[in-house]
Amino acid sequence: MADGFYDGLAPAPDHPGWQQWSVGEPEGFNRYVLGPMLVRADSERFARVRLKPLTHHANVNEVLHGGLLLAFIDTAMFAAASVLSGRSQARGVTVDLQVQFLAPGSIDHDLDAEIEITKETGRMLFMRGLLEQGDARIASFTGLLRKMS
Repeated sequence: MADGFYDGLAPAPDHPGWQQWSVGEPEGFNRYVLGPMLVRADSERFARVRLKPLTHHANVNEVLHGGLLLAFIDTAMFAAASVLSGRSQARGVTVDLQVQFLAPGSIDHDLDAEIEITKETGRMLFMRGLLEQGDARIASFTGLLRKMS
């Protein structure tokens, strides 16, 4: 591992009940483009991952960029899997991701991914979820992750 590589969860003292999720190098995609994320387990099967949108997350229409939403969903699935399993899943790989965009997202409000693990096998995690901002549903998704041994 290179210097500065971080893999996983850390306490989030300014956000009771949440943990901070961070993976990769400081200048790598996850940490540099997406920025810090918060994650918490809401039950045995459900987790919530939160991103505070930044100005550079907007598209030319000044709403959240679709590519940002896809990247957040992809990364949030690994954060959710990690907090729910109690071990880092950051080195797994995405096998499949299906997304339906439902509404534009605002850069002015926190973006939450509510994620459920619907099935787990020895190597795979089947997941589904919603992106939400308050009461607004921004996107729905299903995903399949391959866990690394």
